[in-house]
Amino acid sequence: MAELVYLTIRKYTKSDNANITSYYLPEDQAIYTSLPQSVVEASLLDESQIPFVIYSADHLVGCFALHTHQAKMYGIENPHALLLKSFSIDARHQKRGYALKTLQSLPALAKQLISDTNELVLTVHHTNIPAQQLYSKAGFEDKGMRFEGEYGEELIFHYRLA
Repeated sequence: MAELVYLTIRKYTKSDNANITSYYLPEDQAIYTSLPQSVVEASLLDESQIPFVIYSADHLVGCFALHTHQAKMYGIENPHALLLKSFSIDARHQKRGYALKTLQSLPALAKQLISDTNELVLTVHHTNIPAQQLYSKAGFEDKGMRFEGEYGEELIFHYRLA
């Protein structure tokens, strides 16, 4: 019998600060992403970055940001694409289906945020095989686009919205 996963995915608010400061990722995972505190700080400097939090019951289990104008940095010419960045699930809450459920919820969330969004784009480090497999399972496609990131080659995954 499959366990049902209930999540609340919403924009970050200041009331999330206490939970964000106790967020945990081991170093071998943190090298691939930004911690929530950094995501929030970056959003204060750039309003095109919108931080989101993921809760299960009262527990902060994840975080990510949607960027409204940065997909073109990665060679994406589509002006209606949103960029997903800094997606992570707190290590204490991994292996419970939260990541997949969140990714499956993103198309509706993106449309709700900006109605003419027709594509989600994300980047993933070429050595982060578990994340690549997760993104593929959630319906994102690797169309062969690459770029040289700060720490090496990054793959660009796409999800076409209906």
